[in-house]
Amino acid sequence: MKIKVVVALIACSSMLFSCQSKEEDSTDSLVPNIEQEVVVEVEEPNHDTQQLDELLAELKMKKELDVSDYENRTPMEWGENVQGVKTQLDTDEQVIALTFDACGGPYGSLYDEELIDFLRKESIPATLFVNQRWIEENEVTFSELVEEPLFEIQNHGSEHVPLSVSGQSAWGIEGTQSAEQIVHEVIENQMTITSFTNEEPLFFRSGTAFYDEIAVEIVKELGLEVVNFNILGDAGATYSAEQVHDALLSSVSGSIVLLHMNQPNSGTAEGVERAVMDLKDQGFSFVTLSQYTLK
Repeated sequence: MKIKVVVALIACSSMLFSCQSKEEDSTDSLVPNIEQEVVVEVEEPNHDTQQLDELLAELKMKKELDVSDYENRTPMEWGENVQGVKTQLDTDEQVIALTFDACGGPYGSLYDEELIDFLRKESIPATLFVNQRWIEENEVTFSELVEEPLFEIQNHGSEHVPLSVSGQSAWGIEGTQSAEQIVHEVIENQMTITSFTNEEPLFFRSGTAFYDEIAVEIVKELGLEVVNFNILGDAGATYSAEQVHDALLSSVSGSIVLLHMNQPNSGTAEGVERAVMDLKDQGFSFVTLSQYTLK
């Protein structure tokens, strides 16, 4: 950014030693006072760019995290609700957090515009877990979502794989093979999202939402909380609109709902539209994850 500085220059007659007042020299009226504007462009520091550079530098350092302490440990848990995974808002208030995954890849890079337009029209806040592959296929749309104050953007991984220190699989998708691969899966997309938002995501959800407990510890050391759900909203966008509606109607105070925003041909949008209106009639309101402590 450039600022314009205007400098006024006063030129006095060379016959005088200085610019004198009328009291000092009665001939002052004979001395031409010439004012000239000089515009100087000064480069102002771009604090947003500086902040982003600092954030990305910190994330690059996290890529070098020493994971040797994790490598000789054997995981004891595997699944969606292992130790350390958050699944609810810690509140008794009648609030629900709608979370929408955008998974990316050959079959997961579409955009459910009807769904997002509905959330905007009804002023429904939501948390979007976005995968790096989806961002790369939808950069313009992603930039628009980043600017939408109703939504917060969180990390859904780089390759959309389960997090495992030993290569375990979920739903036919092979997980990470080591602690180093876990760091890569988290940090690569953390850097991508940060480059768009100028702030680091706070929460992480893996592809398939499966982890071992050691992987959850690693994510926490990288500075994020692992967040899953207590309401399966659309079962990977396979539910009909009626099933989505019924699933959301089972929400309770503090529920976190898992849905998808990358399958416009699914029943998700219609089911969400119907359920949101019914839940509002029941006295529920909608929030983002960062507004509450999680449990």
